Amino acid sequence: MIVSITRRRFLNLVGATGGSGAVYKAALGLGLVPSFASAVERPDIAPLSKSTRKVVILGAGIAGLTAAYELGRKGYECTILEASHRAGGRVLTLRHGDLIDEAGAPQRCTFDDEPHLFLNAGAARIPSTHNTLLDYCRELGVELIPFVNENRNAYIQDDAAFGGKPVRNREYMADARGFLAELAAKGLQAKVLDAPLTKADQERLLEFARAFGDLDGQHRYRGSIRAGAKSYDYTRPEEKLPFREFPELLDCNFWRIAMHFTEQPDQAPMMMEPVGGMDMVVRGFMKHVGARVITHAVVEAVTLREKGVDVVYRHNGKREKIAADFCLNNIPLHLMAGVEHNLPPSGAGCFTAVPRGKLLKIGLQARERFWERDGIYGGISWTTQDITQIWYPSHGIHKRKGVLLAAYCFGGPAADKLEAMPHAERLELAIRQGEKIHPGYRRYIESGVSIAWHRMNHMLGCAAEWTDELREKWFAALQAPAGRHYMIGDQVSYHPGWQQGAMHSALKAISDIDRRVRAESMTSGLLA
Repeated sequence: MIVSITRRRFLNLVGATGGSGAVYKAALGLGLVPSFASAVERPDIAPLSKSTRKVVILGAGIAGLTAAYELGRKGYECTILEASHRAGGRVLTLRHGDLIDEAGAPQRCTFDDEPHLFLNAGAARIPSTHNTLLDYCRELGVELIPFVNENRNAYIQDDAAFGGKPVRNREYMADARGFLAELAAKGLQAKVLDAPLTKADQERLLEFARAFGDLDGQHRYRGSIRAGAKSYDYTRPEEKLPFREFPELLDCNFWRIAMHFTEQPDQAPMMMEPVGGMDMVVRGFMKHVGARVITHAVVEAVTLREKGVDVVYRHNGKREKIAADFCLNNIPLHLMAGVEHNLPPSGAGCFTAVPRGKLLKIGLQARERFWERDGIYGGISWTTQDITQIWYPSHGIHKRKGVLLAAYCFGGPAADKLEAMPHAERLELAIRQGEKIHPGYRRYIESGVSIAWHRMNHMLGCAAEWTDELREKWFAALQAPAGRHYMIGDQVSYHPGWQQGAMHSALKAISDIDRRVRAESMTSGLLA
């Protein structure tokens, strides 16, 4: 018998049993959605040999460093003006003695001076889909190791569920999938799905549901060894943990976001991090362009000329001016609103319109890696408390000490609450809330740092938070050059908050610069 079934019906059936990830893969296989695009092409910039082109780059973040690296290799004279004391922007790795330059409340990192005791206070993970960034890591000699973004041995904790007690990620996932599979199996048996399926098709779907949810012979969920065993004494038979009923699982907030968090392309395994900290990417670029970076250079004015751009900046108390053929501007949009300029309002009007993220992180040094004794090697525990997450380091396994990311607030009331606190109170809150996940947590903590990005000097916020309406009004004009001035950075990409977005914005801008220089040189013979 030939069964007629539409693609829509097939995907509905897949979704009922396998979830959104299975639907995506099935649609990919049917050619209904595009696969991941390859890395954005790095421009083949024409080398300069008979003329110097001056480029001033405002901000030594990842976009600015990428642009300087690519242009510098082709003979462009690049100068990077950086307002901060360091290069990297929101790529910040904190080690012993480092400055956390928070407005009105500077700190020094007091972690022990050991190579594995650091905190990636900004960018912290590299998705395997970020091919451009990975390509630069390879080229710059930045060694990478796996970053564990999800660990089924880590915990979820919700005051509204399970008596507020922490539950292993694997226990929740096994029970949730089991009951969902049971519901799907019951629907198939009751012939609720009225598509013209053959008996063989129905049996295979039931078998799929049974395997997906580890159901018993009556297609009921009664717990699964996938949730873990009561003990791991391998001289005795394995015994399943008791399971939680479906209403209990729904009481827990975990299913809303965290349960599916690592199914997003940017969060899915495999993820990576540089050996020694994310700023190894910055250091890789700085080996090539560091001599062109001027730190403590605060831009005060940007003026478009007919064939160039003038930039006025303050450095060591003196007002300086630089004239360039092109300007690549990586200054956060909301800070550009305070810079004198003659940029057209079609793009500059958004400087005060686009809000910034308010992300906050807290790092705690622990005298013992107690989480490893609990079977947790890397990964994230989730909680509905203000701290939101605890990250366990994927590096330094079995060392004596380690640094936990003890809070990661993505904005909202939690970030506002912690931002208003003195540094010591932020640490105390993180320790107190961590106790609900790891009883006895406090006795392991030796020191800590807190980073409120919306209070960091020369940043005052994280990624640009574009809405559809704001993009419709401003984005095209902002991406386009204004004379010989280009805005760059993740803020003018469709991937704000990620290094890959910053790099792509830079590559797009320098490609246009190359196009214009080539066109100008057709008659003047300035290219080799």
